[in-house]
Amino acid sequence: MLGLLADEQRGVTVEISVTVNGETRTGDVEPRTLLVYWLRDDLRLTGTNVGCDTSSCGACTVHVNGESVKSCTMLAVQADGDDILTIEGLAPSEDEMHPMQEAFRANHGLQCGYCTPGMVMAAVSLLEENPSPTEREVRLGLEGNLCRCTGYHNIVKSVLACAGQASD
Repeated sequence: MLGLLADEQRGVTVEISVTVNGETRTGDVEPRTLLVYWLRDDLRLTGTNVGCDTSSCGACTVHVNGESVKSCTMLAVQADGDDILTIEGLAPSEDEMHPMQEAFRANHGLQCGYCTPGMVMAAVSLLEENPSPTEREVRLGLEGNLCRCTGYHNIVKSVLACAGQASD
C-alpha cells in the first residue's frame, strides 16, 4: 500500500517562488525535493555542496531569511516565499569578494575547498550574531561544519581576522 502511494505521488509538483540571491525564482518541484538539490540541479547554483545528506557536515549551508540553514535538512517547498542567500550571492560584485571570503583567502582557511562555501556561509552568520567572538566561540559556532583537510586552525584564524581580531 505504501509503495502504491509513493508511486502515485511521483511526478506531482508544487510551484514555489523564492528570492535567491536577490532574484525571484519560480519553479515546479516535487514535494520531496531537498532545497540543496533544487538550488544545485534546477537553479544551477553549484557552490552549495552536498557532502553527507545527513546534516552532519554543513557543506550545504545557505542563509534562509537571514538564518544559517543546512539546505539538506529543508524541503524546497518549505522555502516557498523565503529569501535565500547562497555563496554565489554573498560577494558584492563579480569583481569583489565578501570580507569573509577575502579573510579565508588571505589566511589560507581552505585546502581542497569542498567545505569552504558552507563554512563561509556559517561564519558570516556567526559574525552577524556575534561580531566579536572569541576563538572558543568561533570553534563552537562552527562545530556543525566539518572540514577534513585543514585542522580548523586557519578557518578560525580567518573568521577572527574578518571580525577584526588577531589570533595566535
